[in-house]
Amino acid sequence: MLAITGYADRWSVRQGDDISFMIAVKGGGRYSARIARVICGDPNPRGPGYREIPVKWDLEGQHDGIEQTIAKGSWVDVPALALPGGPVGFAATVWPTLLAAGKQAVLNWAGAGGSLMLGVGERGAFARLATGEGTVEVETGIALTERGWHDIACLFDPASGVLSIAQAPRKIRLDHDERATKSTSAPRAALAGTGTAAIAAGREGQRVVHHFNGKIERPRITEGGAGLDGLIASQASGAASPAIAEWDFSIGIPTDIATDIGPARAHGTCVNLPTRAMTGSRWTGGMTHRWTEEPKLWGAIHFHDDDIGDAGWQLSLTFTVPEDWQSGVYALHLEKDGAHDNIVFYVRARVPGSQAKVAFLAPTFSYTVYSQYQKKGRQALITERSLAWGALAQAPDGHPEYGVSPYNFHSDGSGVVMSTMRRPLIDKRVNQIHLVDPSDYGSGLYWISADSAITDLLTRKGIDFEVITDHDVHAEGVDLLANYSVVLTGQHPEYHTHETLDALGAYIGHGGRFMYLGGNGFYWKVVPHGTGTWAFELRRAESGIRLWETLPGESYHAFDGSYGGLWRRLGRPPQALVGVGFSTQGEYMGFPYTFLDGILDPRVAFMRDGIEDLARPGSKLGERGFMGGGAAGHELDRADTRLGTPHHAIIIGRAVLTDPTYQPVNEERYDHTWPASREDIIRSDLTFFETGNGGAVFSVGSMNFIGALPIDGYNNVAALLITNIVKRFADSTPFPVPAMTR
Repeated sequence: MLAITGYADRWSVRQGDDISFMIAVKGGGRYSARIARVICGDPNPRGPGYREIPVKWDLEGQHDGIEQTIAKGSWVDVPALALPGGPVGFAATVWPTLLAAGKQAVLNWAGAGGSLMLGVGERGAFARLATGEGTVEVETGIALTERGWHDIACLFDPASGVLSIAQAPRKIRLDHDERATKSTSAPRAALAGTGTAAIAAGREGQRVVHHFNGKIERPRITEGGAGLDGLIASQASGAASPAIAEWDFSIGIPTDIATDIGPARAHGTCVNLPTRAMTGSRWTGGMTHRWTEEPKLWGAIHFHDDDIGDAGWQLSLTFTVPEDWQSGVYALHLEKDGAHDNIVFYVRARVPGSQAKVAFLAPTFSYTVYSQYQKKGRQALITERSLAWGALAQAPDGHPEYGVSPYNFHSDGSGVVMSTMRRPLIDKRVNQIHLVDPSDYGSGLYWISADSAITDLLTRKGIDFEVITDHDVHAEGVDLLANYSVVLTGQHPEYHTHETLDALGAYIGHGGRFMYLGGNGFYWKVVPHGTGTWAFELRRAESGIRLWETLPGESYHAFDGSYGGLWRRLGRPPQALVGVGFSTQGEYMGFPYTFLDGILDPRVAFMRDGIEDLARPGSKLGERGFMGGGAAGHELDRADTRLGTPHHAIIIGRAVLTDPTYQPVNEERYDHTWPASREDIIRSDLTFFETGNGGAVFSVGSMNFIGALPIDGYNNVAALLITNIVKRFADSTPFPVPAMTR
């Protein structure tokens, strides 16, 4: 674990409101804390350099710290369940995915007199009984098939002193027989009284252990009167049987509640965001593919031993943001014995638009989804340069204890569906690089440090601005955006909810001015947790650039029942919002744009103010950049009227990439052949168009574009072009709609 780290309870906070931080100090001890407003988060000494303005903060100085860790692994906590004594049977239907992980608990009960666990391991299903006389275990000795459905059950009869276990596959294998039953002698001590139960994990005192990997369906506890064969038979048939407790995971799918339909009503709580709305043993792939139509077919939950939801750390610091703090990007800086970390947060104006009519929209949804993206070798790659630059030398692959991202696989090989901000996001910092840039002077930035090129530009050009976030827009909608004359995005606003897209569409449609300064934006759909936007669910359905895809029958979100995937596949392509959409992806290299004839159109004359001799057809912009060496690179967007680019849009500049690493994105292909010429697909278009009600949109369509802004102290053609556009967009004079569109 890091020597010191932490997380905030929110991404943004208004002046006069409270924000809290949870901080962990390895080994405990004193640490120092201070806050600064960040002007530029790039640590590159050959670039603009890291810049901040310290702010007066009443809590600045030394604090007592405690060690806090993360308990990974999802499970269901049942805080109280009484057993009546006598025979007791456990049963469940399981779809195991990582038997090599060793003994894993499926269902566990523990009370004052002992405990009983039903689980699976490399040698099949097992049962473990612990009493005052010791521990007894029995296993079938026949391995289960991974990613296959099996019914398992155990029975403990204190009267006869027998502990037995059984397993039976739902689909008989042709190569070997997985059916098995075994018994062993056990103490004659009944399990009785009130205890705790756990599903997909076991308890050892205060510790939660033996996390299960895979799906579990219909776990239940009975009085055992039907015998072991009866338990297995009723589990396979789904027939009702007398039960003490039976958890039906098809009930309350959008929630964290595991409902007990048995007489005990011992409802449980899902811990660490296991994935719900998972196909169960009875789903056949027939007529029904949406869980809301017949929830019983989606009565399984997929648990993982590396799931993480709310870390639940103790509160360390909380304060009220002073009214005189300027809206902007802030960082809580932490230091312990020479080790450093920072936690970024955004301060909003108490009254939106009261400080400025220009707003930077921080893509905090994308920050959250990408957080803890473990790329093998990343920390080793960046360490030497980070230390030389005085930057944070940390990356998720070096600290897997803080979890994974939806760009990773779980330990069992399944894609990560959930993301959360209630944990340290150690790769979403300022004064941080993410790779060694291929250009000899580049910064190698992504995310917050990269986006600071935009706020640094505004600051240097004397353009007042406020900062808002995706989280704010989701909550407050177009009413928030309407306070601003122009809204600017960051480098990579990829992930959006229905609410954020609706708000942006309404803002643009009502005459707002919008500047999309990134690439691969407005691409994937996410759905927030029912209790708020601290966690998101992502179903990678059908198409798109992705590292994994959802399995059949699992493309609908658990949180709201809506279909997942690309916004383009959901009828809302980015071109219809901002004029351009994702077209091609390649290595982290940058290339220049060439101005087209469109730059001379009288409708965009304002863009050429002061750069008339440089902004002419055939001339270049963005030849250099601190992200990959040029403005056009990594992930690129193009205009396409078939997908919604307005016919009156003007393309003022274009970059066509010939580098062979750049290939069409998946959704552009229909077979194994190229969908069109490179000029048609492998490009980025600098696109402008007016909207109704006097508004306008400008889009760059490149992730690396903002890396070109700081070149020559923000006095290069790309930076001057963007400055001209921001100033004109901030001007209240309406943009006329071209005659051809009236």
